Amino acid sequence: MIKKEMIAMLLAGGQGSRLGVLTSKVAKPAVAFGGKYKIIDFPLSNCINSGVDTVGVLTQYQPLRLNAHIGIGIPWDLDRNIGGVTVLPPYERSENTDWYTGTANAIYQNIDYMQSYNPEYVVILSGDHIYKMDYEVMLDYHKANNADITIAVMPVPIEEASRFGVVIADENHRITEFQEKPPVPKSNLASMGIYIFSWDVLKEALLALKNQPNCDFGKHVIPYCFDKEQRIFAYEYSSYWKDVGTLQSYWEANMELIDIVPEFNLYEEFWKIYTKSSSLPPQYVAKEASVERCIIGNGCEIHGNVSNSVISANVVIEEGAIVRDSIIMDNTVIKKGTVVDKAIIAENVVIGEKCTIGTGEYAESKLDTRVYASDLVVIGENSTVPSNVTVGRNVAISGKTVISDYPDGKLESGDYIIKAGEI
Repeated sequence: MIKKEMIAMLLAGGQGSRLGVLTSKVAKPAVAFGGKYKIIDFPLSNCINSGVDTVGVLTQYQPLRLNAHIGIGIPWDLDRNIGGVTVLPPYERSENTDWYTGTANAIYQNIDYMQSYNPEYVVILSGDHIYKMDYEVMLDYHKANNADITIAVMPVPIEEASRFGVVIADENHRITEFQEKPPVPKSNLASMGIYIFSWDVLKEALLALKNQPNCDFGKHVIPYCFDKEQRIFAYEYSSYWKDVGTLQSYWEANMELIDIVPEFNLYEEFWKIYTKSSSLPPQYVAKEASVERCIIGNGCEIHGNVSNSVISANVVIEEGAIVRDSIIMDNTVIKKGTVVDKAIIAENVVIGEKCTIGTGEYAESKLDTRVYASDLVVIGENSTVPSNVTVGRNVAISGKTVISDYPDGKLESGDYIIKAGEI
């Protein structure tokens, strides 16, 4: 019989709706990050760096690109005869067939997959966080405490704690209370959504709660285990961790990579981040170009001025173009004389000549104030912006737009253009 000490279950099926047009056609874990990576590369790399060689990736929303990126797991050394990486979409059974309706429900629907490895422990991970963590160290902590469940936590500002599951622990770090997104939190120790379960404890809880609608770890499984007085401990994590679930946090996390002393270092030899890479020519920076404090991907051609930006592969920035404080994803073209200021521009976008992208004062979004609530201009993949237009701040654009979409050649701050069929 196959026997694995610990396997990982990686939840990667989320829509990521708060990233707006960036996730209209792709799951959040497959969104580009740092000029070279996808968000899911970080937990996958953590797994193999931690010695966890069996990973189930649970997909659901817009999975095609995510599945193609993962493939059989070669970049992460997860192409194994026994174990390795397995993509686990929802599937039809003889009864109780359903989509994944909650985090714990998704894990329950794959109980046979987990059982096939006869694990002692299961680590539950999210596919949309940026961090480096050695899960083996967390497992040692779990064993040392003879824990049934260990929850990774980190301190957050108390005013932000209501966005998270919050734990209250005693002097031995045993959790005495768990609050799921409380309006008045009793603690600033926030759950990171990373759990290590002893397998028999997880299996019993999932089977007991199998008929619970929208079964979720924070709302249902953890309270159930509390009621059974199981040993639940907090593992406090003090290094970099970022939930890039909003446009502002996604932009900030990318900008932090290009600080003079980056808080999150992509260049450490001992903890590499692996990804699927294409065979591309080297970047080219022309004599007349200027590049200051940037990440520039392979295959790029830089003829203009670029500062404080993250530029992915195969991007062309033409003569006289200026790009500042922006994220530009693969295969995008910024044409001559265009100025881009504080924007997130997705893959395969063409910005015409002599445009001004990101100008004027902030205005509240007319599209969705929950998603668009910053100075950022966000342009979805495969979009076109015609020449000679001016675009304000806090704007969303998706689709192949033409000059007639811009009254007087302008798109005012807070406004949007979403072409039919783009969302």
